[in-house]
Amino acid sequence: MLGRPSYLYPERPRHFCISNTQAGLLPTAATMARSSEQQGLQVLSALDAAKTQWYHFTAIVVAGMGFFTDAYDLFCISLVTKLLGRIYYTDASLPNPGILPPGVAAAVNGVAFCGTLSGQLFFGWLGDKMGRKSVYGMTLILMVVCSLGSGLSFAHTPKSVMATLCFFRFWLGFGIGGDYPLSATIMSEYANKKTRGAFIAAVFAMQGFGILAGGIVTLIISAAFRAAYPKPAYQDDAAGSIGSEADFVWRIILMLGAVPALLTYYWRMKMPETARYTALVAKNAKLAAADMSKVLQVELEDESEKMQEMVARGNNDFGLFSKEFARRHGLHLLGTASTWFLLDIAFYSQNLFQKDIFTAINWIHKAKTMSALDEVFRISRAQTLLALCGTVPGYWFTVFLIDVVGRFAIQLMGFFMMTVFMLGLAIPYHHWTTPGHQVGFVVMYGFTFFFANFGPNATTFVVPAEIFPARLRSTCHGISAAAGKAGAMIGAFGFLYAAQDPHTPEAGYKPGIGIRNSLFVLAGINLLGFGFTFLVPEANGKSLEEMSGEADDNNEDEAREARVQPSMA
Repeated sequence: MLGRPSYLYPERPRHFCISNTQAGLLPTAATMARSSEQQGLQVLSALDAAKTQWYHFTAIVVAGMGFFTDAYDLFCISLVTKLLGRIYYTDASLPNPGILPPGVAAAVNGVAFCGTLSGQLFFGWLGDKMGRKSVYGMTLILMVVCSLGSGLSFAHTPKSVMATLCFFRFWLGFGIGGDYPLSATIMSEYANKKTRGAFIAAVFAMQGFGILAGGIVTLIISAAFRAAYPKPAYQDDAAGSIGSEADFVWRIILMLGAVPALLTYYWRMKMPETARYTALVAKNAKLAAADMSKVLQVELEDESEKMQEMVARGNNDFGLFSKEFARRHGLHLLGTASTWFLLDIAFYSQNLFQKDIFTAINWIHKAKTMSALDEVFRISRAQTLLALCGTVPGYWFTVFLIDVVGRFAIQLMGFFMMTVFMLGLAIPYHHWTTPGHQVGFVVMYGFTFFFANFGPNATTFVVPAEIFPARLRSTCHGISAAAGKAGAMIGAFGFLYAAQDPHTPEAGYKPGIGIRNSLFVLAGINLLGFGFTFLVPEANGKSLEEMSGEADDNNEDEAREARVQPSMA
């Protein structure tokens, strides 16, 4: 299919005599043809060699705003689940405020992940069939509609509200799922070879700002309502501690997720299709050159004839379920899927249930000592602080260093350090829960977030967009991401039950293994992720065609031609 760029693998010049007094480095006609073929399509070489330009940053913002919205929508639910329990499941005759029943809590926290997994598989496949741009707008529209629907959640009875909330959050997750393979693939195919890792990681780093924004928005809204409608603590007035105004708070928070998605739609529709899809999948070299001439602001040739020659060879047309794919990329796909799966078990357990951990170590007061809005305010303040100090910096450390130290080293280090800090939390857990030591626990907990994001949470997103062939790139990224969401569901559902106190579980729950033992389990999962990282190849400094093997067939043709080329002297 495609040859490796000539500036990476220059042709060794042939020396031959022109006269008794003149010697030169002039290539033969056959050598020139071979050198031209080795370059592959000019448009792809131009993309690999392009200096960082304004369009790179535009692509980061356009794709990244999708991830900002994704993170806001996925994680803001953890900020309001306590409030939902108080509003819809409180029995004023009991000593403690209401909480979501186990089945409802699992559904509310996990149904979006079910949708995300489905969306990653579906839109990942569709992105390779219809094109990245053609599908890109569908995901945003779905996210806008379902964010608004989540906040409306018709009626007022607990059953009807939770049912409609889960319905809209499933389809919200479905749209979010499509953003993963499409955003990663678009950014990788637009980027130059030198800074590709940083650009893809920057798109994913917008997730950190989305988590932070969720905390800040919840903090502002809960503070405003708390100031306007002050309520007593539950232990002082059970019925009066909630207030009808609290029902507006969680709805507004969820519905605001539609705003960034709506603002991004216009710019997504203006982006041209990526040249790699147009040339290598749609087989339209002329359109690819025309689109990228505008983007790169350079004149690129129409290479339709070369494209026809590459199509005629057809040496690289194997499918996803072929033996050839299994031989070339089977272990790679296993590596990207398994590491993402293991990472998300730990990462989403930490994110979704940090409020429970902070309550367990007494960093957040007992629910009965606060009003409903007081509790939301304190939970959002804790998450905002953690995101600001641990989550966001970790993402940007990856952005700045991924093209310096490589994906492999960052992922190994991240899994290892997450294991260390999880054990640092679990082994002396009883020490951390005693008065005066909570700050130390929070600092250690923050470091697990830092090394998740300056580590596998970023690299598992980057690598699948770099190592698979163009016609399967979005599909394989979707499969890897879906494996991650399967892990997220285990984290969301499993940790909910496993972290219950073995002696005094919350109402409606069976005894679990407790938070301390759950942290030991998460440490073991991180250690497994460290081991599976060795299945993932390093893509730093290499072209996409080099990593995917799409350049190999041309090299075989060149080697065959070199063997029959007569030597000259």
